[in-house]
Amino acid sequence: MGTGAWPGTLNIDLYGNNLLNYKGLRVLAGLEEGESAKNAEPIRIQGFERSGRSFGGATAFKAEISRDGGDWISCAILIPDLTRHTQTAEVISSSFLREALPCEDGDEIVVRLS
Repeated sequence: MGTGAWPGTLNIDLYGNNLLNYKGLRVLAGLEEGESAKNAEPIRIQGFERSGRSFGGATAFKAEISRDGGDWISCAILIPDLTRHTQTAEVISSSFLREALPCEDGDEIVVRLS
């Protein structure tokens, strides 16, 4: 993505078709079996160690996020290799998403792959 640490991480609860689409990304990331997402290019992030602490790998998918379908902000859907979340998408961005969108807990937002 060309950025360093992400100041804006937003967890999004998924349901219905959105959950099915997310499962397709998890298949591409190698975490589930089934039909993989179409038109999605996985970006592999290798695990690393810093200051004696290990950080696991992940798979990212470039995307855009919007609150109302008007203004779009560049982001990525991040799927860590080791996660218990199967119905929650982690969205990362160089923007602080809660302020940039803006959004609060319970708001509906739109994410599309780019």
